[in-house]
Amino acid sequence: MIKKFFLYSSLLFLFVGATFTNNEVDEKNKTFELEVSKLNIPYLQKNFVGFKEAVAYKESRGNYTIVNSLGYLGKYQFGRNTLGRFKIYNTRDFLKNPELQEQAFISLCEINKWILRKEIKRYEGKTINGIEITESGIIAAAHLAGAGNVKKFLRSNGTDCFSDAFGSSLKTYLKKFSGYDISSIKPNKYSKN
Repeated sequence: MIKKFFLYSSLLFLFVGATFTNNEVDEKNKTFELEVSKLNIPYLQKNFVGFKEAVAYKESRGNYTIVNSLGYLGKYQFGRNTLGRFKIYNTRDFLKNPELQEQAFISLCEINKWILRKEIKRYEGKTINGIEITESGIIAAAHLAGAGNVKKFLRSNGTDCFSDAFGSSLKTYLKKFSGYDISSIKPNKYSKN
């Protein structure tokens, strides 16, 4: 409903705006922006919730029930081996259980944060291949490529770079998911669902 409102409002605005001078269009833009700001539409902040939802959108458009052509499952596109680590073997039940998927993502972040704790401390704030390295970028890259590939990338100063079968690269994740405050996630070697 809101998407349609914005689409129709934007189209109407463009049509009506074309009949006005530039100053009149600027005034109409300001009025429209003020009205939109009053709608109080939620937006994602640069915190852990924003981070996990951004990762989910990139992975599956936030779809809990999707299975991609390579067999990766759910909102965060988990592989069967990763799910096995959390003793999740029934993939049908997993796809029907959003709460379990959310907990599995948190647990994986905690484990990756523990595995990569030394790299986070050593590389955070540095720039590699034009990419500022941040804790959230490192954790997102580990979600895509695994913690071992993130270590290889950082230790090789960016020359050893993983890309998945769809062409998503570790560098892209480091950049796209940088700057989120994920301090609420604590490193935990033994994190479980």
